[in-house]
Amino acid sequence: MVRYFLRRIAFMMPVLLGVTIVVFLIMNLAPGDPAMIMLGHDATPEAVAQLRAELGLDQALPLRYAYWLGNVLHGDFGRSIWLGQPVLDEVLNRFQATALLAVVALFMSTIMGIFLGVISSVREHSILDRLSMLLALFGVSMPVFWLGIMLILCFSLSLRWLPPAGMVSPSGGDLPDLARHLVLPSITLAAPATAIVARLTRASMLEVIRQDYIRTAAAKGLGESAVILRHGLKNALIPVVTVIGVQVGNLLGGAVITETVFAWPGLGSLIVKGVLTRDFLLVQGGVLFIALVFSSVNLFVDMMLGYLDPRIRYS
Repeated sequence: MVRYFLRRIAFMMPVLLGVTIVVFLIMNLAPGDPAMIMLGHDATPEAVAQLRAELGLDQALPLRYAYWLGNVLHGDFGRSIWLGQPVLDEVLNRFQATALLAVVALFMSTIMGIFLGVISSVREHSILDRLSMLLALFGVSMPVFWLGIMLILCFSLSLRWLPPAGMVSPSGGDLPDLARHLVLPSITLAAPATAIVARLTRASMLEVIRQDYIRTAAAKGLGESAVILRHGLKNALIPVVTVIGVQVGNLLGGAVITETVFAWPGLGSLIVKGVLTRDFLLVQGGVLFIALVFSSVNLFVDMMLGYLDPRIRYS
């Protein structure tokens, strides 16, 4: 198991290095001068040149990348041009809100997806099966921004049941207030993941419950729930666990849109503002941090799969 873990770590390093190269090139080769954007078009050429020198923009691109990567390896993501604060501090502060949203959405999508998938597989071709897959198709087909806007129009503006934006109310701040603000963005973020988990769970369960050992367990007199949950679901969860790990990356990526729609003060909205202000150090640090979290979650999922199915780590 240790050898398998070290091998997965070795595979993760080139991915993170590739992420640093891609995000650095995108931000530094984009049109527009960050120094000019920050100072405004009325700035003098001398002031622009001085700011470019302070930011290191007057150096060659490979030297700038090497300098930035060296600082990152030492835990220094640089200082945000827009906020004037260390990038890592801002990223960690905003990531707490993003992590809360993503964890709640992941929990909702996992529970609902597995439940719908199991029910659909056990009652194949029934009305319940068709309704469950119709909901899954709706969830995977609707764009996140459209679904978020529709939920705001329905439950916030029309029914006035839930707040439309923000993380807490100006006069609130307690746990119930946070929970009310969390409902709509978490549903919006969880909808596509729920659909994917439900469809995969159904397909995996249909394959498992047709196996001989399932018929043998039923023939021995075990109840339907024991056969389905203890013998069927346990073996059907291996591909489901894999796709749940992949959905973490999709949730973090979808959080950028969801946080923008609901004005959620997370890392996604911070990166969007960093792009608009051409704060390349903030964007590079935020994207690299998300890639690190995603890679770590995939590593954890690989370890779980290797534990659940020893054939994976020995192959």
